[in-house]
This record gives sequence, C-alpha cells and structure tokens, in this order.
Amino acid sequence: MMHAKSDSDVTSLAASSPPRSPKRPVYYVQSPSRDSHDGDKSSSIQATPVYNSPMESPSHPSFGRHSRESSASRFSGNLRSSWGRKASRKRVNDKGWPECNVIQEEGNYDDLHEDKGISRRCQVVLAFLGFVLLFTVFCLIIWGAARPYDADIIVKSLAVNNFYAGEGTDNTGVPTKLVTVNCSLKINVHNPATMFGIHVTSKTIHLIFSEITVASGELSKYYQPRKSHRTVSVVLHGEKIPLYGAGAGLALSSTGGAVPLMLDFEITSRGYVVGKLVRVTHRKHVSCPVVVDSKNTKPIKFSRKSCTYV
Repeated sequence: MMHAKSDSDVTSLAASSPPRSPKRPVYYVQSPSRDSHDGDKSSSIQATPVYNSPMESPSHPSFGRHSRESSASRFSGNLRSSWGRKASRKRVNDKGWPECNVIQEEGNYDDLHEDKGISRRCQVVLAFLGFVLLFTVFCLIIWGAARPYDADIIVKSLAVNNFYAGEGTDNTGVPTKLVTVNCSLKINVHNPATMFGIHVTSKTIHLIFSEITVASGELSKYYQPRKSHRTVSVVLHGEKIPLYGAGAGLALSSTGGAVPLMLDFEITSRGYVVGKLVRVTHRKHVSCPVVVDSKNTKPIKFSRKSCTYV
C-alpha cells in the first residue's frame, strides 16, 4: 500500500522548518503480508522515507499525529486482512480491535442442560393413564368373573291367616264387595358367590285377584354373606279392598270357597365386588298362581315348577 503525503502535510512542513538541502531519494520496502499465507497474492507496499534533519523525525510534534494515524491504519489493515471474511462481519471498536461475541459463537450454555426427551409432567401423566388403564382392565376381569353368580330365589310357601269378603261401600259411598286379606309369604334366597356377599331387596309384592291387588307387602333390605342360604318372611296385608266389577266372580259362603289369585313380585340382589367401583346387580321377576280357600289355614306349598322365575 502506497502512503503519499498530502498537501496539508507539505504546507505544514514548509512553514515550520527552514529551507533544507535537497531531499534524498525515498526507498520503498515491500514486506509480505499475512494474507499470502491464506492464499492471497496481494502484498502491502510501505514507504520508508529518509529524514535529513531532526525536524523530520517522527518525534516532531507536527508529525506525531500523522505517525500515530499511519501506524493505527497499518495495524488495523493487517488485522483485517488476517481475519479474512469472518473479521469483516464483526464490529470494530474505537481502538481498531474487533469485537468478538463469544457467547453468540458458542451458543447458549442453558441449551446444554435442556432435556431433549419427555418432560417430567408428561411422564407423570402417562404413568397415571397407564395405571388407570390397568386398573380398568382388572375391574372388567373381576366384573366378568362375578357376573354369573346370580342369586337363587325360591318361593317356599304362603300361609293365609285371614281371607274375608263381604258387601260394603268404598270411600265415595259406591256399593261393592270388599276383601280383607292377611297372609305370610316365605322365600328362600341362596347366594352362590364365593367372592362377595349380596344386598337383597324387593319391590312391592302383590297378591292379585282379577288384576286388582288385594294384598301387598315389601321385603326389608338385608345383607347376605357369600355361599349362604336364608329364608325370609314377608307379611302381605289388605284391608277392605273394593273389587267393583271384579267382585261378581267372587263367590264365598260360610263354608268357604276357592279363590284364584296371582302372586307377583321382583327381587334385586346387588353384590359389591371391589367396593362401589365394581358391583354386580341381578334382578329376578317371580310369578306364582295360587288358589286360596278361606277355610284352609294350612300353608300353601310351592314347588320350583309351580312358579315362573325370569
């Protein structure tokens, strides 16, 4: 690189120094640049003047600024060429040194500790969902194994304590036949389950004459252990039940008479296998035809075939 003196430098030199002898020839020294190692064939050419007097030396005040600027420019020029294309992209501070952002080049250190796998929260959620799925499958297996254990219901007997029919009026004063019935029903319940007990209850038990309920009762809820038998008794009672048109077919004398009736009810058995999460419920509807004689006080026996269990 050629450094030539400007007109301002020549003018200041002429004004501050006396006339001197003719200038000696200027020698130029060519030094190889660092760019030559990077594959560039360019070279920097610098001029080294020969000074004739102390006034022309670099220590003179008039040349101090020029010399510092030239050295700074020469240093920054060499530094830029040595850094190449990378250094050209960086910023240069006021002293000529390039500013390096080490953190930007190496990256954020927080990224080194970042977990690239599944997060902790996702692992907890997946573990919870897996537990719920396994528990659900387990409950379904238990429910399927407990499903076949249906309570066995058998109607044993019906004891008629009182059966009376007579003329009278209903609550509105309409004349009709009235029936009063008081009887006791015995039912045998068998729980064949080996894993759980059952809670037994029933809807209203009806004793029906010609589609009119003449007596009714309800089984009180109770608990029955596993693999057990139990006989329960239910009281059926009806007080002055009006028969209206159906009473025409009811003929009772002082010596007694047969009255066809129908016993109808439904029993529910519910077993809690795994608490209330897994429970098994069975319902059985029972219908039994029966003929009642007002003079016969002996219990009426029922066989398994005489009733319908659905």
